[in-house]
Amino acid sequence: MSRAALLVLADGRFPAGGHAHSGGAEAAVKAGRVTDAPTLERFCRGRLHTSGLVAAALAAAAVLGADPGELDAAADARTPSPALRAAARRLGRQLLRAARATWPSAELDALARRFPKGAHQPVVLGLAARAAGLTPEDAAHCAVYESVSGPATATVRLLSLDPFDATGVLARLAPELDRVADTAVEAARRVADEGVDALPAASAPLLEVGAEWHAGWPVRLFAS
Repeated sequence: MSRAALLVLADGRFPAGGHAHSGGAEAAVKAGRVTDAPTLERFCRGRLHTSGLVAAALAAAAVLGADPGELDAAADARTPSPALRAAARRLGRQLLRAARATWPSAELDALARRFPKGAHQPVVLGLAARAAGLTPEDAAHCAVYESVSGPATATVRLLSLDPFDATGVLARLAPELDRVADTAVEAARRVADEGVDALPAASAPLLEVGAEWHAGWPVRLFAS
């Protein structure tokens, strides 16, 4: 296992397409729910404990060898919004392209054949981490960090928020990221005995509603 591989996978400059997505922040800013660093922190905390937890558990389960098809179906069931499902598959397709070029793997090739239009991004993330020799804990940490870093970065553009303030939000959330990642891995380890129903299904209705609203905008800075 190379811990440096985790830095590569989690790096915002890794060509996985995440820079084009705000994680729901653009809709939240337009709705007036995110206006400054404190409201950004509340938004990110909510996202961490809902979609972040779910993504981390899916990614960890993929590293542990759970069937990607079952995990993808579980991700679909946990994503009511068609717009979010489409965004997750676009991100998964782009991440898979980058991962196959970076860590060639028969499992990644098989995933590309099985899901030519893209699997859900957390499932791809887990298999990419597995190909890179990383652990379930590594994949979960990568997923929870992505769940908050995307909105924080997007808000710098959307609100001209001071980058120092946005980074401060991430730093303050760091202990919670660790705890959520640990919870996700615990759930992922139960999949072998209990199936994908063991994975968390924490919901975030405002993210789902916001995604559908955002998808209909004629002009937007981010894809989701």
